[in-house]
Amino acid sequence: MTDQAKEPEINWTELRPQITKIALELGPLLVFFFGNANYDIFTATAWFMGAMVVSLVLSWLLLKKVAIMPLVTGVVVLIFGTLTLVLKDDTFIKMKPTIVNSLFGLTLLGGLFFGQSLLKYVFGEVYKLKPQGWRALTINWGLFFLFLAVSNEIVWRLFDTDTWVAFKVWAIMPITVVFSMLQLPLLTKYAPDPEQPIDPIPPMDPLP
Repeated sequence: MTDQAKEPEINWTELRPQITKIALELGPLLVFFFGNANYDIFTATAWFMGAMVVSLVLSWLLLKKVAIMPLVTGVVVLIFGTLTLVLKDDTFIKMKPTIVNSLFGLTLLGGLFFGQSLLKYVFGEVYKLKPQGWRALTINWGLFFLFLAVSNEIVWRLFDTDTWVAFKVWAIMPITVVFSMLQLPLLTKYAPDPEQPIDPIPPMDPLP
């Protein structure tokens, strides 16, 4: 009787930081959606601002760091959210994703113009890639951020507020996840070559 192969166990210790990160990013969006669905865009904006602050604080307490992208997003949310509430004009909060994604996209692509793959400084500890890989990944993400910026402009200008909020909460995250999965072959293609072991004894010359 042969032993059945054991199924690989899930390492929850390694997954916990990633799950926490996703929850902290998704939480403020859900608060924003709930506020808009039950009250109005201005109440949702106020709640969204508070939820972003709580998310950043929890990220620091639970993960011991705040990633640059959520930090920049949080700052822009507070600025444009304040303008939305003070001026009673929801145009500002609707333009926030356009500003943030354009900023990220142009920064990444602009860095390549100066010979710098800025994405490497963000994910260099997570992924190990050849220089060509970092360049390709940076181009892909830069263009993707610009795509998100254009998509946001189209949706908020052509559709009503409820449709825009639903798009922001329920469409952007799945689209980003799918795009991230499509980058996996690139990570494999440009993975660094394994180091060749050094033979301590040099090969002998063949006999004549």
